[in-house]
Amino acid sequence: MLTINTFNAISQRGLSLIEEDLNYYLNGSGDPDGILVRSKNLHDFEFPESVKAIARAGAGVNNIPIDECTEKGIVVFNTPGANANAVKELVLANLIASSRNLFSAVGWAQTLQEHGDDVAAVVEAKKKEFVGSEIKGKKLGVVGLGAIGVLVANDALALGMDVVAYDPFISVDAAWRLSRDVNRAMHIDEVWAECDFVTLHIPLTDKTNRLVNGSSFNKMKEGMTILNFSRGELVDESTLGQALESGTVGKYVTDFPNPRVLSMKNVVPVPHLGASTVESEENCAVMATKQLKTYLETGNIKHAVNLPDVELPYSGKMRLTVMHKNIPNMVGQITTALSGFAVNIADMINRSKATWAYTMIDLDHVLTEEEQAGLKQKIESIEGVVSVRLI
Repeated sequence: MLTINTFNAISQRGLSLIEEDLNYYLNGSGDPDGILVRSKNLHDFEFPESVKAIARAGAGVNNIPIDECTEKGIVVFNTPGANANAVKELVLANLIASSRNLFSAVGWAQTLQEHGDDVAAVVEAKKKEFVGSEIKGKKLGVVGLGAIGVLVANDALALGMDVVAYDPFISVDAAWRLSRDVNRAMHIDEVWAECDFVTLHIPLTDKTNRLVNGSSFNKMKEGMTILNFSRGELVDESTLGQALESGTVGKYVTDFPNPRVLSMKNVVPVPHLGASTVESEENCAVMATKQLKTYLETGNIKHAVNLPDVELPYSGKMRLTVMHKNIPNMVGQITTALSGFAVNIADMINRSKATWAYTMIDLDHVLTEEEQAGLKQKIESIEGVVSVRLI
């Protein structure tokens, strides 16, 4: 039996995949094999040695100590794309609403009760101050063409916008899903110079931290609206305020309000609602649960943040999986260890991601418990190996 423990409230649609499986305990009393988590901060959590994998029901993994988990041989999954439609809809809603000055207008209208029967007259006299503009025919820049960026680009085209996108690392899968009518920007400066709106859909990394900064603002089309539903740190707030004051940036729509941003003019603060839909939470929970169960049952990996995708059809043969550092002769040492147990290799795959790698080997027959213990001990003694499993 395998045990999966949960942190935070996980959608019942995801939990039911565990509860209805007789091979699993959900939140059992023993040490867990896997962990399902949403927002709980695990940086100070002491992981039991039993933990083999963590699945985050969401895309961001800032609440998980990735390096520590990797060193302990724990695979960390996230759920890219599971909340893509929810975020896309919110981006487009805010794009239209900010262009029409809807938030300011509605906020003002909610103050009119004191005017009594004169409300209609006051509205007619004042509404010209909230005149906005239509998005049809305007140019939208999409920075980042992952699951969300592609959806935003395609749907903005359907709304009559001219769309230009920048992503030097676009995947083949994303390219297949992107409309051929989306124009490609060869450099991000083209986006700053040409677009009326720019929406950010990139992960936060050392290279993207404060990607939108003083240099970017100096190149922007006057009055541009920036929409940030990815990560607050993508925008340099120390120079954003000046860009808003000068009118270089007409509006900044962000899903990540903080005291500094809230003090700036022409900011539309959204209270981190990007993935806050019932459907998104269900999708994330189901995807995270399936990834976790697949790894525990077959060793196959998909959407791990610290290891590459590694998949072999599971035939029911005994399977050896090894998580190890990406250094020379690791596969040779693993197969050499196997040679002492009179077992043939039925199938094998090895993949690497940066400094780490994962090797999966199907054996042609099942080893005895004593042989399994001996093989595991032998491979664990290889320098650079952090995790060995026999499934």
